[in-house]
Amino acid sequence: MGVLKTACLAASLLAVAPAAWADTPRLDAETAYEQSQAAIGGRVSDHVLTDHNGRPLALADLRGKPLVVSLVYTSCATVCPITTDYLREQVVTARRAVGDGFGILTFGFDASGDRPAQLAAFAGTHDLTGIDGWRIASADPETTAAFLAELGFSYATLAGSFEHVTQTSILDADGTVYRQIYGEAFPPQVLIQPLKELVLGTHTRSLAPQDLWNRINFLCTVYNPLTGAYRFDYGIFFGIFFGAASLLLTGFFILRLWLERRRALRSLRGRNEAAS
Repeated sequence: MGVLKTACLAASLLAVAPAAWADTPRLDAETAYEQSQAAIGGRVSDHVLTDHNGRPLALADLRGKPLVVSLVYTSCATVCPITTDYLREQVVTARRAVGDGFGILTFGFDASGDRPAQLAAFAGTHDLTGIDGWRIASADPETTAAFLAELGFSYATLAGSFEHVTQTSILDADGTVYRQIYGEAFPPQVLIQPLKELVLGTHTRSLAPQDLWNRINFLCTVYNPLTGAYRFDYGIFFGIFFGAASLLLTGFFILRLWLERRRALRSLRGRNEAAS
C-alpha cells in the first residue's frame, strides 16, 4: 500500500483515539486497509438487523438497489457525528446527481450499546429519518461480528469506547461490496462516482428507452470541481447526438454508393451477356 493511503487511513484511526490512549495498542493502519480492501467483491449475507423502532430489518429486503453503509456507534462524541452529518449532505447531493435509486444504512456496531432507543435518538439528532430510504439499525453480537467481517471493518475496544476505521461501504444491488470510502469527510465524487456507475450503469444490454436514457445520463453527468456538484452536461449530450447522427448519415451514404455500384455492375454484366 502506498505511503499516502497509509497516512490517510492512519489519520482516520487517530481521529477516534484521544491522547489519553496514546500508550494503548492501536489498530495497524496498513492491516486495516488491506482487510477493508479484501472485502471488495465479497457478498454480504442476508443478516436480519433491528432498526431504531425495534423492528426486524432484513438485508435481503434492501437488495435490488445499491446500498451505502455507514458504520458508527451512537455514544461516539467525536468522529461518528461528524461523519454522519457530512454523509447526509453528500447523500442529498448524490440524489440530485443520480436520483433516489440507492439506499442508505447507518449501522451501529456497538452491539451492547446501540439499542433501538439510542439509535432513534442518534437518528433524530442528525435528521436521518427525514431522508427517504435511510435506515438506522444494529444487531446482536454474533450478527454484528459477521456483518462487520464481511464489510472488512476493523475496530478495537478501548477503555469502554472504540478505536475504529472511519469507513463507509458501498454495496451493489446484489449485496456485493463495490467500494470502500474512508474518513469523516471526502470529495463528493468519491461517493457519487461509484453510485453513478451502479445506479445509471456503465453499460446496458437492453434497448428499452429507459435503459438507453440511463446510459446517456451516465455518460453526460459530470463533476464540476468549481461548484463541488454533478450536473448534466448538454455539451456532451449534443456531441453524442450529432456524432451518432453523423455516423448514421455517413453509413447511409456508403451503403447507398455500394448499392448503386452493385446495380451498375449488374447492368453492365447484363449488357455484356446480351451483346455476346
